[in-house]
Amino acid sequence: MPPPAEHNRVELDPVVSTSPKDESAAPPEKRAQRRADDPDIAAQLDKLIQELGGKPGSYDAKLVREMMVAGLKLIPDGRDTGELKLITATVKELRYAYRVFAQYPIPHKVTIFGSARTPATHPDYAATVEFSKIMAARGWMVITGAGGGIMHAGHVGPGREASFGVAIRLPFETTANEVIAGDDKLIHFRYFFTRKLMFMSQAEAVALMPGGFGTMDEAYEALTLIQTGKSSMMPVIMLEGVGGDYWKQWEVWTRQGLLGKNFISPEDQNLYYMAQTPEAAANHIIRFYRNYHSSRYVRDDLVIRLKARLKDEDIQRLETEFAVLIKQGRMVQRGPLEGESDHLSLPRLVFHHTRYKFGLIRKLIDRINECDPVPSP
Repeated sequence: MPPPAEHNRVELDPVVSTSPKDESAAPPEKRAQRRADDPDIAAQLDKLIQELGGKPGSYDAKLVREMMVAGLKLIPDGRDTGELKLITATVKELRYAYRVFAQYPIPHKVTIFGSARTPATHPDYAATVEFSKIMAARGWMVITGAGGGIMHAGHVGPGREASFGVAIRLPFETTANEVIAGDDKLIHFRYFFTRKLMFMSQAEAVALMPGGFGTMDEAYEALTLIQTGKSSMMPVIMLEGVGGDYWKQWEVWTRQGLLGKNFISPEDQNLYYMAQTPEAAANHIIRFYRNYHSSRYVRDDLVIRLKARLKDEDIQRLETEFAVLIKQGRMVQRGPLEGESDHLSLPRLVFHHTRYKFGLIRKLIDRINECDPVPSP
């Protein structure tokens, strides 16, 4: 059996340990006849994991055991039924959603957010259809909330085969749109937070169309996750139909109400792009991946994976321009670091990052993509 395909989407800051750094705020665990982390119980769990095909001693097997131990600890904790139902449903939802997306690891995916109330006659609807159609023509798949309005338009453009539906169960939104209804790539969620996790964790770009409270919630969550380094860097574009001023008004508020009052930093404006047309929006996203592939941390080193090597003089220029991002040492081009296990053939740009000013990291990626890569030998 061939090895599974490597995902384009990688985690920026992989978990080294799943144990909380500080549990002092929680009450002491209740004494029980047996502790869930008892060595004998751990051995029984390891045996179960091995019987189901887990590799003994592997890191993945260890993570599964920790998840099982955490579940067993809920018994002496005395959690009530409602809390147990929430935790159980959350794990089940995430497992199922990851299984669905895992069948399509290679195509890039763009998440589209926008209003469910936008009629098919509105310019925003037309712009969404055009944008999503362009992205599909360039090999991308589209993720929307599977409902009406902008979500429907985001599926009309690429069609059923290139669409994912990430639906939420609501009393007034009970059915998916006809493009994605009945498709294996339609996933229904009970909770907004698990749904939003999949929107962000499976995408390599976010497209924002005009919308209400829900759209603003999704927009600010996407920007916050990228701004704080909790999500991998990706392009966030803001688009609307001909004659619209929704994002113009939003930008005025952002500059006056947020930047003007020092609630965000000037470099945070690099985190989003105001696209004038669907074509410009698509081009901006595609250009983001001209030479940039992905990034992750190995300890405190930021590892930026490239599709092709950069010239030495370009690296020196980037090091000078973005010196404020380097905590110590130099910006170097090299192969994979110890601890990396994926995309090992790609060159890396590596430096000891300060872990702040992620808006400048976004600008650094633009600068990388402006450089002409070294031709392959």
